[in-house]
Amino acid sequence: MSAAPPDLVERVRRRLAAEACDPTADHVARALRAEPGVFGPDTVLAVVDQVRRDTAGAGPLDPLLALDGVTDVLVNGPRAVHIDRGRGLEEVPSVRFADDAEVRRLAQRLAALAGRRLDDASPWVDARLPDGTRLHAVLAPIAHPGTTISLRVPARRTFSLDDLVAAGALTPDAAAVLRQVVEARLAFMVSGGTGTGKTTLLSALLAEVDRAERLVVVEDAAELRPEHPHLVALEARPANVEGHGRVALSDLVRQALRMRPDRVVVGEVRGTEVVDLLAALNTGHEGGCGTIHANSAADVPARFEALALSAGLPRAATHAQLAAGLDAVVHLRRDRDGRRRVDHVGVFEPTPEGIVACRPALTFGAETRPGPGHDRWRAVMERGGAS
Repeated sequence: MSAAPPDLVERVRRRLAAEACDPTADHVARALRAEPGVFGPDTVLAVVDQVRRDTAGAGPLDPLLALDGVTDVLVNGPRAVHIDRGRGLEEVPSVRFADDAEVRRLAQRLAALAGRRLDDASPWVDARLPDGTRLHAVLAPIAHPGTTISLRVPARRTFSLDDLVAAGALTPDAAAVLRQVVEARLAFMVSGGTGTGKTTLLSALLAEVDRAERLVVVEDAAELRPEHPHLVALEARPANVEGHGRVALSDLVRQALRMRPDRVVVGEVRGTEVVDLLAALNTGHEGGCGTIHANSAADVPARFEALALSAGLPRAATHAQLAAGLDAVVHLRRDRDGRRRVDHVGVFEPTPEGIVACRPALTFGAETRPGPGHDRWRAVMERGGAS
């Protein structure tokens, strides 16, 4: 079936919108009869297909979202669409938009599905769609070379540590070490850059938690899906178009502490909730964990410091609470071939300057190598009762 002319599709779309009609074959045929010229059944079906794609789901992006292994679908204006299947970005030349107006319509419709506003007065949106897909969009001319749409696909399945070993994301030594971290109830963070698999790994680690323990998970957008029988999930909520109804992560962390948790989990630490998390880790809540963006485990204390300062917590207090509340960092990296893997674990250690450093304890590769923090690591593990 050949593609319908974009200008014809646009005129039909406007007629259907004006009459509040669904894009059925009958309604499209009636709209086409109002257009100059004679159109055969192939044209009618092509227009029906195009209009339906533009009014349901993610339009032309739907087939990409359904591809096996796709984690991200990225639109950079009307002429550049990419996907990520774990091997780095791949361009999809078969998917194109007629113009930026078409990309803009799709972005606005997706935002509306999430109950959010996207227009010239509010030109970007960060929201979760009803199926769990994470949406971020920025309208042109703020975005160049045109309106951008970023879709993060929720995991279609949960992965165990054994699954990650089989996929090459973990060495068997790393899996054994991480199981000890969970068993010893160490407080830890999973760090890494965007798309390195932090959420996937944290979900696998939470599945290792004793079934008798209660997990309370706080997230900006629900992504953690560990296979655990006693999981309570709290999800933040943005303000509505009137600016009311916002529920912040920091609010939910405080609520989580009142729910008799054995472990408090923050899906991603990136704002003022860092203060409440540090407070929780220093008031008897062992085994707390979360994820954080950082280039290496060594950068995690500086990241905590920056977030805490923005929330009004002084530097000295931040480092004091880090030293007392957090035990370890599990860092992931993404190789140039797109493969995600656990690179090293680090341990927190106070320095003579009164701040906390995170020193590499074990680095995983063809062989497991101890680092400068290995002695401290052994002491922390022994304190937790791990062998």
